[in-house]
Amino acid sequence: MTKADHSNIALLKEIAELLNEETEMKQMLQLALEKLLEGTKFETGWIFLIKDRRRHELIAEANLPNNLEQDGCRYLCKGGCWCLSKYHNNELEKASNIIECQRIELANKHSNEAHDAITHHATVPLQSGPEKFGLLNVASPNTVRFSDDDLALLESIAFQIGSAIKRILLTKQEKDVALAQERNRLARDLHDSVNQLLFSVTLTSRAGIEMTDEPLVKETFAEIQSLTQEALTEMRALIWQLRPKGLETGLLEALKGYAEMLGITLDVKVSGVLQFPSKIEEALFRIAQEALNNVRKHAGVKQAQIIIRVTHSDILLVIKDDGRGFSVDSSIALPSLGLQSMRDRTEALGGTIDWVSDIGKGTEILIRLPY
Repeated sequence: MTKADHSNIALLKEIAELLNEETEMKQMLQLALEKLLEGTKFETGWIFLIKDRRRHELIAEANLPNNLEQDGCRYLCKGGCWCLSKYHNNELEKASNIIECQRIELANKHSNEAHDAITHHATVPLQSGPEKFGLLNVASPNTVRFSDDDLALLESIAFQIGSAIKRILLTKQEKDVALAQERNRLARDLHDSVNQLLFSVTLTSRAGIEMTDEPLVKETFAEIQSLTQEALTEMRALIWQLRPKGLETGLLEALKGYAEMLGITLDVKVSGVLQFPSKIEEALFRIAQEALNNVRKHAGVKQAQIIIRVTHSDILLVIKDDGRGFSVDSSIALPSLGLQSMRDRTEALGGTIDWVSDIGKGTEILIRLPY
């Protein structure tokens, strides 16, 4: 066994230990990439996580030349290239040398600085069994081709990284299942205990109104009944948020059911086919939930409109009301936690959110999600 073989085995062991210790995806990939560059002749590298043909995320990069690092690595983040095309066409199954990288060419073309002589890179898919997760790319100055031994080492490391990605995704999936089960348990407990107690208070206060002729006592019982009814509506809304009923029969039925429970008349307009992955469908439902809650609590109206437009590339969700509205000022914090929650959910899926509102002129919220 040669000295190089010993060195490669030691590197593979170090990377394996690092991957086994980490539980957060971005940090794991960043550290693994840095360790790879530290122990090999590769001098720069970057990792794409790839969700579909329209979306890839630059999740890790190290030692990039200035022309690739400038403007937030925009030449790596935008557009297509040979390796992505081969990846999507299932033509990239092992570590390969790439000639004339489009991203590097474009970065060099628009750079006023020397481009550090990086013109080519090698690429290898990150996968576990038949599942593919992304690409690992590496490069070195004045190098247009790596040796078979270099590519074999790169392939071994990519296999380790792919297995670690699969482990983290499975762990997250287990946590999501556990979270859903806990939500269901809390929803059942709230329904069986607090919800029933509030309903009993409502009935008791109603009976109290009928049992007395004292105007002040009647007024007190009426106030108790009103407050309890409001609390009951809040509790039912909370239970819906924990365990959305109706999604099993589709997003539209769930939204109509939730609006009806809140006492809101909902006008729904749809264009395109509503066939979404469960994750996107639940996100749309949760976002619309928050918007409808805001209508009930703040708009001062009992009507709202939801528009859903589906194209081949994205989903547009619009929630409108003709209520009180609010003053939009981008320099201050968002006016409600509900809006912040909608923004968080939207951005977590790579989407955008905006709103148009003014005092006395209602509110329109626009959400666009890639699809």
